[in-house]
Amino acid sequence: MSKAKILVIDDEPAILNLVTAYLRSEGYEYYTAADGLSGLKAARTYRPDLVVLDIMLPGMDGIELLTQLRRESEAYVIMLTARAEETDKIIGLSIGADDYLTKPFSPRELMARIKAALRRMQNIGEPKEKRPLVFPQVRIDPGARKVWVQEKEVELTTMEFDLLYLLAGQPGMVFSRDQLLEKIWGSEYFGDLRVVDVHVSHLRSKLGSRFISTARGVGYRFEVEEK
Repeated sequence: MSKAKILVIDDEPAILNLVTAYLRSEGYEYYTAADGLSGLKAARTYRPDLVVLDIMLPGMDGIELLTQLRRESEAYVIMLTARAEETDKIIGLSIGADDYLTKPFSPRELMARIKAALRRMQNIGEPKEKRPLVFPQVRIDPGARKVWVQEKEVELTTMEFDLLYLLAGQPGMVFSRDQLLEKIWGSEYFGDLRVVDVHVSHLRSKLGSRFISTARGVGYRFEVEEK
């Protein structure tokens, strides 16, 4: 997806210059913003496919921006944080970020994650025969990318939907975190395994914890509930 639109939101000129230099060398169409309000405006104007978003922004911080963005867009979001606390990462992932990097970061690593994300998004857009999954209390429509629990529609992010569809496609089977990372985030992904845990936790909070169980020390499985 060399024609993909990428928005970089960061208040540090050195970061913006470095990241955009790499994006330019790869032939991507890119836009930048140096504060939260202009970042949100740019996201609404340019409708990017992927957003690189710093948490610490003037005006509107990255968490507030991400919260608003998730109401309007399904763009893939890579969150940047300079903080050591895990709280920022967990909050960011729980409200819709797809991945994160902690500053200082390698621009090559960021580019590798961007490329992997765009390849994955391109694969999602390609037509494939995916069967609907119907269980006593859960219905999953991959064509419409919609999920219902007890006939009530549940809104999921792109990553949450893909994670659920993978697990539910083989109910009762345990998937390790490594397997989920490879299948959902892509084989090129070499980030933190905790990304999986946070997305599963958020998925449980939306669906109800009874549908996804933990195989301690191994991974996760989808459980079929009777009516």
